[in-house]
Amino acid sequence: MSSVAAILKGKGHETITARDDASLSELCETLAKHKIGAIVVCDGDMGIKGIISERDIVRVIGTQGVGALDQPVSGVMTKDVITCSEENSINEVMAQMTQGRFRHMPVVKDGKLTGVISIGDVVKQKIAQVEQEAEQMRSYISMT
Repeated sequence: MSSVAAILKGKGHETITARDDASLSELCETLAKHKIGAIVVCDGDMGIKGIISERDIVRVIGTQGVGALDQPVSGVMTKDVITCSEENSINEVMAQMTQGRFRHMPVVKDGKLTGVISIGDVVKQKIAQVEQEAEQMRSYISMT
């Protein structure tokens, strides 16, 4: 069975993080620069304090106007972050992301951020898994 570890093996453990006192406009610059859809907010020891996505930023601008970009990330970020570990299966994280309606999930080990996976990463891994299983079935059938 495929796990989060398999995803991180392919994409790496690099993470872009932010401080909770950064402004939303600074965060937008970081999202654009790195072409990512969410940033994990961490303390100095890589402990997770929150997560903020493009959707969160659009929502706050839609309700408060462009002036909202001056406020700190801490006022907008999701503080109760759902995380996973490298041992979690692809099916487990897919179910959590679907149920919670979010597209990014931090990966933690010993309470510290070690990576971030997206729903795109999960779907890509699931497709690869299904294709591998189909190939194994074709090989088995052709041997009999």
